[in-house]
Amino acid sequence: MTEQPHRIDTVRPLRANAVTHWDFEADVVVAGFGIAGVCAAIEAARAGAKVLVLERTGGWGGAAALAGGFVYLGGGTPLQQALGFDDTPENMAAFLTAALGPGVDEAKIEDYCAGSVEHYNWLVECGVPFKESFWGEPGWEPPHDEGLMYSGGENAAPFLDVAKPAPRGHVPQMADKKTGERGGGYMLMKPLADTVADLGVAVEYDTRIRRLIVDDQDRVVGVLATTYGKPVAVRAARGVVLATGSFAYDTEMIDRYTPRLSGRPGAAIEEHDGIGIRVAHALGAELAHMDASEVAIFGDPQLMARGILVNGRGQRYVTEDTYPGRIGQATLLQNDNQAFLVIDEASLEEALTTESSTPFFRVPPKWVAETVAELESEMGLPEQTLQTTVATYNRHAENGSDPLLGKKPEWVRPITPPLAGFDLRGLTAGFTLGGLRTDLDSRVLHVSGEPIEGLYAAGRCTSGLCAYGYVSGASLGDGSFYGRRAGKAAAAAGTD
Repeated sequence: MTEQPHRIDTVRPLRANAVTHWDFEADVVVAGFGIAGVCAAIEAARAGAKVLVLERTGGWGGAAALAGGFVYLGGGTPLQQALGFDDTPENMAAFLTAALGPGVDEAKIEDYCAGSVEHYNWLVECGVPFKESFWGEPGWEPPHDEGLMYSGGENAAPFLDVAKPAPRGHVPQMADKKTGERGGGYMLMKPLADTVADLGVAVEYDTRIRRLIVDDQDRVVGVLATTYGKPVAVRAARGVVLATGSFAYDTEMIDRYTPRLSGRPGAAIEEHDGIGIRVAHALGAELAHMDASEVAIFGDPQLMARGILVNGRGQRYVTEDTYPGRIGQATLLQNDNQAFLVIDEASLEEALTTESSTPFFRVPPKWVAETVAELESEMGLPEQTLQTTVATYNRHAENGSDPLLGKKPEWVRPITPPLAGFDLRGLTAGFTLGGLRTDLDSRVLHVSGEPIEGLYAAGRCTSGLCAYGYVSGASLGDGSFYGRRAGKAAAAAGTD
């Protein structure tokens, strides 16, 4: 029995011979108009392909437009050089291999680092602005329009001994930023979306993909989508690019693959429902690192760097001056989501005089105490646990050192009463890092290891650069970089 092409209650691929009418046709069809999709569309169009973008919402941007806007770039970009920071692709690769593992795709990291300077120049050529200004304070992102910042713990233990520290968080210049609503991510997407418009690329909004369409040899030749619930068949003569985002908002996938994130999605948009992963997986695509996640902790980095973070046993577990996303991962994934920040009055007052891009994290402490023993008791920690931790920390802090975790001397000082305690238990949220396995040309790989003909992917629907670690800017960085690769490769398919 021939399958009805209008069936949308399955993610299994649809045979092309079941399609009686193509509603749209293009050389390259891009599903998703976020960072990966916009870059794929630009490169495919510049390569001479007729491109059609399908976007499920009413406008461009996706999660990228709401992001802080970090693009992780290095190896000696013009912005790094202008601000006096030395970097090389090899140095960048050494850091990323350590910070994004275990299990990183070393070939992809080497490839990304080798092409990083060219990619920066490409973004600038497309109109993305970067201000020649460096923000060197702890924080989630620059509070103003500074263009460069440490965004992955490069200058913190243990990584500062792995590779020469260099800031690689490149942030598009944006005035009047409002974190979580309109930031540097908007000024990354806006020039790129304008470039797509200038190239005459067609876009169909309010159109969401449901299934892949394949020929008798299982080559992807199009997608079945819906527009306001009405099925539409879209033919792709050369290739389909999946740029549909993560699965952070698909409850069943979260429960199945990353259960520690259940009930706590963050840093994504509700459209991130994993559809691109599911339709490709139904065709035999291999998945990678599906249990990996990035985790934010709702704490102020200026406070954390000046205090000590302890778990539910009163023990320190992470260097407090590192990338806060790394602190979030350590808290949720390794310490049962249990975290307390202990800081003395002088350090707290000093921290509160600094600028922050996330002032809403600066809430009053839950506990105040005149002694460590009193604070330990009020926090409900076992007797002597916090006291022992603070005594050990203070013993070395007298000499400005932290042999236990390696916090930099500039943040190390004895903790002396009066004290404040912040309850950070459960204050984490995250997004998924796993997805489709792709090669360096963004071709989606079958479980056999061979590319699936006609199918490409980039962005958070792929496993990307990250395995289990993360740095701010990795998503927008590899999404844009490999989105470009996907567009080029798809446009070149079938033209030999």
